[in-house]
Amino acid sequence: MMMEGFITAFKAELYVSLRNLGSKIVVLAPSVIVVAGFVLTRLTQAGEEARESLLGGGNFADQLAANNAYGHLVDGLGTGLILLGFILVTVAAHSLAYDRDTGLIRHLLIRRISRPALLLAKLAHLHLLALISLVLLFVVSVAAAGMFWEYGPIVEDGFELIGSEEMRNEIRLGLILALLPLPATLAFGLLISVLSTSATQAVTSALGATLALDIFKPLLGDAVNYLYVAFQPSLVDQSYLNEVSRIVRGYSDVLIDERTLQLNYWVPLPEMVVLVVLALAVIAKRKM
Repeated sequence: MMMEGFITAFKAELYVSLRNLGSKIVVLAPSVIVVAGFVLTRLTQAGEEARESLLGGGNFADQLAANNAYGHLVDGLGTGLILLGFILVTVAAHSLAYDRDTGLIRHLLIRRISRPALLLAKLAHLHLLALISLVLLFVVSVAAAGMFWEYGPIVEDGFELIGSEEMRNEIRLGLILALLPLPATLAFGLLISVLSTSATQAVTSALGATLALDIFKPLLGDAVNYLYVAFQPSLVDQSYLNEVSRIVRGYSDVLIDERTLQLNYWVPLPEMVVLVVLALAVIAKRKM
């Protein structure tokens, strides 16, 4: 019965999603913003290159680094993930609270869909939206960065500072570590949605809490490494992907804390489980 209810609820989520503007924003917005950012960056670079050509100045090594596509790719992916994180926590917080406000959730429960099945169906649907958005973001970012700049190693005075294969490995690791906190972000949004009394309260609370955690996490010191937000690309970015942006530009002074990387692997997913369990416990007792 639990599985049947989950499937019914998940199908309902898909039906609404295909006809909902919000779902299209989740999927398309990060890629559109990244491409727009690339265009503005390239136009700015073109203006600077034209000015330096006229004045006869400019550092050739700096120009090579600035025109290397890997650095811009990492910047684009970081920007897209920051935006996607805020969008996902907003959509997650809005989902259950809005259904409760409109009475839709009662209709679903009358059809013998259990509350846990409904919550898990929404969580699965949000993960699906996030996955589609991430795939599109990666494909568009790789293609757009290659269109405006050139992929290749960082070379200075005939010496290769970092090769293409090494950069791809670092980007791959940075992406994996940056994506691990996303499930916890979705679970946090759903927990806020369950706790809130209205959709407006849910969205403002989720965004406010997310921004507060982001702004004040430097004040927490090493304790922040036990929160998933420490490893998520954000406005106050402490994620490994932010360090990768410097690595692929040839900086040799990047310090990598292996303990922090291990915590990045082990902290976010268990926290996601805890948040989901809390949401399940709350929804079982809340009036719908």
